[in-house]
Amino acid sequence: ANSIGAFFEAMPDHPQAVADVAGHISRSWEPRMRRALLAYVDNEGGAGLSEIVREALANHRAALE
Repeated sequence: ANSIGAFFEAMPDHPQAVADVAGHISRSWEPRMRRALLAYVDNEGGAGLSEIVREALANHRAALE
């Protein structure tokens, strides 16, 4: 997830970058992987995840569930 975040973080439009991180995870990760990532955030606070990834997960959670 952090690699995806690092790629989109360079975009000048931050809200679009956050949406693109979530969109990429939604399209590219199977549902089981997305559920595990969200559970990690819920249970462990997302330690080790970059800020843009945590923001994408929080702002676009419904699309990722």
